[in-house]
Formats: sequence, C-alpha cells, structure tokens
Amino acid sequence: MNNSIKPKDPDTREKQHSCEVCGKSFRRVHTGEKPYHCDICVKSFIENSTLTEDKQTQTGKKPYDCDICGKSFSLRNTLSEHKHTHTGEEPYHCDICEYHLMLTHKNLLHSDVPFIF
Repeated sequence: MNNSIKPKDPDTREKQHSCEVCGKSFRRVHTGEKPYHCDICVKSFIENSTLTEDKQTQTGKKPYDCDICGKSFSLRNTLSEHKHTHTGEEPYHCDICEYHLMLTHKNLLHSDVPFIF
C-alpha cells in the first residue's frame, strides 16, 4: 500500500555513515544505534528530532497551534494531519481500492483489513 507518506525526518537520507573498513555507506537505523536518550521516559532514539518530539509529548508542551481553530498540538505532523479536517483534503490513499483518508494512522488501520476481490 502506498500512502504517500514522507519519512518523519527528511534528513535521514543525508545521515549516512561510511564504514572505515569497506567504504560502504549505511544509515544509523541499520546499526541499531540510538544515541539520543530521553531523561523523562528513558526511551532512546536514532535521531535528535525524534527525541525532541518525545520530550514535547512527555511534558505536555504543545507549541504547534492550528491557525484555523486554535487547537494546539505537541507534534508538527499531528497539526498537519489535523488541518485536513478543516480542508477536507484526503491525501492518503490505498493502491488496492479507491479508499482515501485524511489521516495516516487510519491508513495503517485500513491496510490491516483483509481485501476481498
């Protein structure tokens, strides 16, 4: 299923490391390394941006405000998805059927439903 979702951190593609032995490039995600640690919930993360999002969620900080209704969100992508409720835009779609959705998590739930031809 193609839901047209971009990676959470577009810089992930740029964060490649080179092996000093063979010269091949790899991403941190493949090594399992998680150098960014949350001092609130003790989770670890691959990227600093994900740690920042986690801390905002843990502390209840909601720096992203909807300019239409004023509702606040802790994550920028949650605000972006919320705005679809105002515009009616359904940017996520199923490649198997004609189902369109406003929210990415609904798309993931839709993909778990068995498809009957």
